Amino acid sequence: QPKVEIHAVQSGSLPQTDRLVCAVMDFYPAEIEVKWFKNGREELERVVSTDVIQNGDWTYQVLVMLETTPQRGDTYACQVEHVSLQHPVTQHWEVQADAARSKMLTGVGGFVLGLIFLALGLFLYVRKKVSGGGWDGGGPWGVPCVW
Repeated sequence: QPKVEIHAVQSGSLPQTDRLVCAVMDFYPAEIEVKWFKNGREELERVVSTDVIQNGDWTYQVLVMLETTPQRGDTYACQVEHVSLQHPVTQHWEVQADAARSKMLTGVGGFVLGLIFLALGLFLYVRKKVSGGGWDGGGPWGVPCVW
């Protein structure tokens, strides 16, 4: 049975235009039909397909691209019909720029915060070593520990 994935790729030809790529992989036999839908309506223009490519293990793959300008709230779907499927397989894709940006900023912020703590720890460690102060059994701030 075919595996279906959708990937968004920034188009170099037109600003603010993305190319949505529907990758259909690992199907046999080679005959297959792939359709793009935007907000429930089939897209017939700006759809480009590669030839069906043989993988070398008796399976095939094809890429079907839709050049579009996604707007917030738009939904896209790639529908695949193949003899190995009882019903067409549909993979959905929605514009999620804000969520992705938020996740990226959270990750970058956490990384920077980690670097700050690492640098602070190394600074304190080196300062303690240089000043000749080894472990004297004292607790934090020179307060002796009662153990």
